[in-house]
Amino acid sequence: MTTYVVSREVLASNIRQLKTQAGAVPIWAVVKGDGYGLGVLPLAETLSEEGITHFCVTDVKEAEILRDNSFTEEKILMLRSVCDRREINRLLDLKVILTVGSEETARLVDQIAAERADVAEVHLKIDTGMGRYGFLPEQTDRVISLYAERKHLAISGIYTHFNCAFNNEALTRQEFAAFMGVVEAIRAAGQETGTVHCCNSAAFLKYPEMHCDGVRLGSALLGRMPFRTKLHPVGYAVTNIDEIRTLPKGHTTGYSALWKAKKDTRVAILPVGWYHGFRVSCQPELARKRDCLRAALSAVKQLLRRKRATVLIGGRQCPVVGAVGMLHCAADVSGVDCKCGDPVTVQISPLHVKGMPVVFRA
Repeated sequence: MTTYVVSREVLASNIRQLKTQAGAVPIWAVVKGDGYGLGVLPLAETLSEEGITHFCVTDVKEAEILRDNSFTEEKILMLRSVCDRREINRLLDLKVILTVGSEETARLVDQIAAERADVAEVHLKIDTGMGRYGFLPEQTDRVISLYAERKHLAISGIYTHFNCAFNNEALTRQEFAAFMGVVEAIRAAGQETGTVHCCNSAAFLKYPEMHCDGVRLGSALLGRMPFRTKLHPVGYAVTNIDEIRTLPKGHTTGYSALWKAKKDTRVAILPVGWYHGFRVSCQPELARKRDCLRAALSAVKQLLRRKRATVLIGGRQCPVVGAVGMLHCAADVSGVDCKCGDPVTVQISPLHVKGMPVVFRA
C-alpha cells in the first residue's frame, strides 16, 4: 500500500520558524484543500498545539470540521465571497467571519443578518490584481459607504491577495501600494479598518514590511515554496516494490517509449504515479509569449543539468526511468541490493495527494 507519511515534528518546526519570523503579527493558517492534503483536523490540531488561533477556510465543510472538533473560540475566516443563502446562514451559525467582496454580497449578508436579528462579522476584500473576488481600488467610495449603509455588518478586517508575490516584486509592490491606498482612504473617512492583511506565504517570506496586522500562510507550513527557504517538506510517500525485472538492451518502459535501455537494465516497478502526486506540480499559465519562453528556458536548463526524478531504495537514490504513469513508475535499481516488497521512499507534491491514506508520525 502506498502511504503519505507526514512528520509532525517537521510540521511543528516549520510553524515555529514562521511564528518567529512573524513576531507579534498573528498567523492566519490556511487549511483549505483538505488541509493541503494533510487533512483539515490533523493540520489544525498541530497548528493549535503550536499556539495558532486564527484559521482560514474556503469551504463550509472545513469550518464545520473545526467547530465540531473543539475549535470553538478560534477565529475562522471564509476566504470566498459567498452569495448562497444557505451557505451564509450556515457560516453565521458557525460564527465564521465572512468575506465581502462586492455590493451584492454586502447587501445579501446584511439582509440575512437582519432576518436573524444578528450582526455578521466580515472582512472586506480588495481586488488589486487577482481578479477573483473583491472591490477594485477605484471603488473605494463604495467600500466606505458600507460602513453607514449596512447596519448588520461588523467590519473587522480588510485584505487583498497578491497574484505574483513569488516572482514579480515590481507588481507586488504596486498592488501593495494600491491596497494601502484603500486602507488609508477608509481611515481618512473616519472609519476603522480592523485587521489589515495582504501577505500569502510567498509575500510573507519575501516582504516582511508588508506583514501589516496579520499574515495568511498555507504552503509555507508544508515547506513547499517555489524558491529556496529554510523550511522543510513535511511529508513523503512510502510504497513497496511490486516487481523486479531485467529489461534487455533496446527495451522501453512507460508510455510514449520515452526511455530505452542502453544495456540490460534491472528495474523496480513501483505502484506510485502522478495520481498520487509524484512528479506533479502546479503548471504555469503559458498564454503569454514571455511565459512560454520562460518555461522553455527552464526545460532546457533541466535537460542540460540532467535533473532526473529519483526514489530512495535500499539507502540509495535510484533514477526513475520512462514516463511516470497514473499509478505506476519504474526505477533503475542496477547494483542495488533490493527485492520485491522492499520499502521505497518517494518525494511527492502534498497539494496533489490522492488515493492514499495519510499517516502522521513524530
